Amino acid sequence: MVITKKISLESKGNCDIIDITAEVQQRLSETGISDGTVTLFISGSTAGITTIEFEPGLIFDFKEMWERNAPRNIPYEHDRAWGDGNGHSHVRASLLGASLVIPFSGKRLALGTWQQIVVVDFDNRARSRQIIVQVMGE
Repeated sequence: MVITKKISLESKGNCDIIDITAEVQQRLSETGISDGTVTLFISGSTAGITTIEFEPGLIFDFKEMWERNAPRNIPYEHDRAWGDGNGHSHVRASLLGASLVIPFSGKRLALGTWQQIVVVDFDNRARSRQIIVQVMGE
């Protein structure tokens, strides 16, 4: 069986990191499927999805890593073409990835003790975001 649901959220942009673990678990619980996988996909090319330990020190470190690896204050051809100043957002999102697959058993996500599901919005402005939650199993 396959059931598709959505999570809608508002982000602040600029590497805003939002914990969606509870929302994903809720959508899974609503399906009645006991065992399988949940696929998460964020629509848009300036945000990504991953797992992380959602605590202040690591959140700080994670944001700093993006500044070191895809800094916002260097020239991007995308910015020259479109003038919107978010070239770094597209590069960061492509590195992080737009989807994530998580197994579940007994209607519970198989996450580690300190592992949360997060959306990272890299855009340079606030955005409305949609996460597709597709539950497959029996």
